[in-house]
Amino acid sequence: MAEDAQLHPSGDPLLAAKFAVPAVPPAFVARQRLLDRLAEGARGPLTVITGPAGAGKTTLAASWREADLAPGPVVWLTVESDDNAPGVFWAYVLGAFRYHRVPLPDGVGSPSSADNVDHSLIVRLAGALAQLPEPVVLVLDGLEHAGGHGIAAELDFVLAHAGPSLRLVLIGRVDPALPLHRYRAEARVCEIRGSELAFTPRETAQLLRCHGLTPSRESVGVLTERTQGWAAGLRLCALAMQRAEDAEHFAQSFAASQNAVSDYLTAEVLAAQPAATQDLLVRTSILSHVHPGLADALTGRDDGARILGGLVRDNAFVEPIGDTSWYRCHPLFAEVLRAHLRSRSPALAAPLHREAACWLGAHDRLTDAIEHAAAADDWPYAAGLLVDRLATGRLLTGPEGPRLERLFSSMPDGLPGTAPALAAAACALARGDAAAGRKHLAGARPGRDAAPEVLLTRALLGLLTGADTGTGSTAPRTPAPAGGGDGRTPPTEGWDPDRGTPDPDRATPDPDREVRALMDRVDRALLTRHPEIEALRRYGRGRALLAAGHGSEARKAFAAALAAAADEQTWTVRYHCLGALALSEAVDGLLREAEAHARDGLKAAEEHGIPLDRRTARCHLALAAVAADRGDLAGAGRYLAAARAHATAHDVPAAAEAAVLRSRLELAHGRATAALSALDDVPVSADGPARAGGEAAGRIAVARCSVHLARGDPAAALAALGEAPTGGPAVAVATAAARLAAGDAEPARRLLAGLPGGERVPPAVRVRAQLLEARSAAVEGDTARAVPLVAAAVRTARPHGLRAPFTEAGPWLRHLLARAPGLADAGAWLTGRSADAEKRSGRGTATRSGPEDAAAGAPLLVEQLSPRERDVLRCAAQTMSTDEIAAELFLSVNTVKTHLKSVYRKLSVSRRSEAVRRARDIGLL
Repeated sequence: MAEDAQLHPSGDPLLAAKFAVPAVPPAFVARQRLLDRLAEGARGPLTVITGPAGAGKTTLAASWREADLAPGPVVWLTVESDDNAPGVFWAYVLGAFRYHRVPLPDGVGSPSSADNVDHSLIVRLAGALAQLPEPVVLVLDGLEHAGGHGIAAELDFVLAHAGPSLRLVLIGRVDPALPLHRYRAEARVCEIRGSELAFTPRETAQLLRCHGLTPSRESVGVLTERTQGWAAGLRLCALAMQRAEDAEHFAQSFAASQNAVSDYLTAEVLAAQPAATQDLLVRTSILSHVHPGLADALTGRDDGARILGGLVRDNAFVEPIGDTSWYRCHPLFAEVLRAHLRSRSPALAAPLHREAACWLGAHDRLTDAIEHAAAADDWPYAAGLLVDRLATGRLLTGPEGPRLERLFSSMPDGLPGTAPALAAAACALARGDAAAGRKHLAGARPGRDAAPEVLLTRALLGLLTGADTGTGSTAPRTPAPAGGGDGRTPPTEGWDPDRGTPDPDRATPDPDREVRALMDRVDRALLTRHPEIEALRRYGRGRALLAAGHGSEARKAFAAALAAAADEQTWTVRYHCLGALALSEAVDGLLREAEAHARDGLKAAEEHGIPLDRRTARCHLALAAVAADRGDLAGAGRYLAAARAHATAHDVPAAAEAAVLRSRLELAHGRATAALSALDDVPVSADGPARAGGEAAGRIAVARCSVHLARGDPAAALAALGEAPTGGPAVAVATAAARLAAGDAEPARRLLAGLPGGERVPPAVRVRAQLLEARSAAVEGDTARAVPLVAAAVRTARPHGLRAPFTEAGPWLRHLLARAPGLADAGAWLTGRSADAEKRSGRGTATRSGPEDAAAGAPLLVEQLSPRERDVLRCAAQTMSTDEIAAELFLSVNTVKTHLKSVYRKLSVSRRSEAVRRARDIGLL
């Protein structure tokens, strides 16, 4: 195989070792009986090879692969103890397929986090394997290391749904956690146990001859009996006999217990080496993989390459890793070496770990370096590495994030210094606890002469947590509130009806400008290696703008962050950007955009395996808001219930929006008291709800105002608005509504007249403002002025499908629609019917004919289609047969028929062609 094919796609030679098929040792005995058993087992779906350490399990499978006896290409993965998290395990499985050049479709995706894997990825992998043109053998060596977290259940699912295309060979010391009883009952498993792996006397004699020995029959019998055919013990004995003056005597005195092996490795292998070799072996025992340069650093000499090469040539339980410069010890020998270090030189371990951390850090193996620094309990150095290398972003997003967070979770609290405080702040932010992040940041006080990497890290974390880093930026702050919030004048921040909207650049938060300035001071090559910094900066800027009430500018920042989040290091940023963008758009009434981004966010969570405890409720909340604004209260309730599964106490803005939505649903069902109670359930962070920004707190105040107005209490409504810490157009319109309800028409008109023009006011607020003006005119009996205002509100709302402001407007609007001929088309749209189509068909279920109607969502549906029903409908639109749909979606034919019947019922049609046409008309396809 070409040299470039030996490396993992990341270029890491140590990762390549996980995928490479282990080499068959030179003194190898090809045991045909076992090769035949393995070849027979690989004709079925599952083969299990179990036995104790050193029983020859891996060597058997490797020799079978080398003999080309497999029914198809062999994909090999060596599972290690660090691979016991689902995301890590399945990422390595997918990497093994790429390494062995077994192509899988790009759409399979991959996990982005260690902690969890979405089931949809497992489904896609099984489907991809089922489509392979020939069988593929997946060998998982050491599966007992990944026995928890449901990995076995996921393997069972893949094996069951991949069909005959997948042949699974599991190697381990214990039985895998698969339902072997079921496979046995169905005669679908081949099991090769330790008793079968044991050497027979004939095979023992052959092994000894391979080592250049000519043992007697008696020696062969004694060795086989005392080792019970244990392959590792026999090989140890053969190596010892090569060095012994009396090979026959040694063979007959050898005892194959674990203690004897350890004693032998210590006395006959380690002690037999020169002093320099012993010193190198013991000192490098802290490492899982050894590089000659690293060995030199730990010994203080320059003979690492010579000694390691000599150990390999002497078969002294050290082997090279592929075609790389790295080596590893035999596991049994490595355990003996570590025990020797613990018992003979316990004080040496910490300095060795510290030296290893320095060498690995200097050779760009940052996470490994931090791991050894943590093992040395040198947290200032570990945190310093994280900060100085500009790697805090990797803790927040990317595949290495969970491992780094686990390492720093052991760091004691309250360590002095800037770097530990910054590392602690980053860990808190990774958990979603911005309040804790701000507290840790308060303890990070770098001096004016601190390195730009340190200052940049602090400024970036400050931007992401919403902390005031106090770095002295010259950027102007957002203007202070112009109103007192007492109901007489709308409380505002950055907006005043007499001054208009300020320049958005003047509203840019200070930390963002500081981050940009510091990025210019950092070495360009280092910044290029960390694309997550720019993505996080843009995302943090969007959050700051959103908290300050600048929704439009925030969305531009989130869109820019999406453009910057283009690789695996930034998947998490991309997911959170989509959630924040969707919820902001939903709040402002941009329903089409909100729905698209929310669904993209949910899809990204599945494809990239975002762990369930790291997901945000914002995508589901956005869909709930979209459904509520389109008049689909049942759908809004379902999405709101789904959002609760991902709700966290740390995400105060999302919690506030969830409370607003619950209140709206309660109020829509006439339960005003419950609607007010829902607004009291917002979890309060350590900084209070106002810390979430004026937008969230303003939303709560406006929602309370709406409930009080529905109860006929304008005074309470005005008092609720006085609690809003900030203002803006939404609060101004709510204040106007309360003033109008209180009979103060003139102040209400002034507030509405002072609203900015154009796109400065979101569609949802603009529609409510237009309806308020229309109501004021209708109350005064000025129908001529009210009708065009309602028509204008419909024109504003219709492209977005905004129906809720009209249904919540009150009886005056229904009366106006009933008696004003000029509003016939508006009335037809609000009821979900096209006037022209109704004339043609004479029915109330007419199709839409214009793009504005298509954009309005699907208000004609009594019940929304489920995701699986949408999948079936999309396949039907491609003229697939029922059998083809079943195969495409991995469903039974009867299940497909059931879904089709449900689709017909929900779309009010009776045939497939009608369902497809109807779905296209209302924008489902």
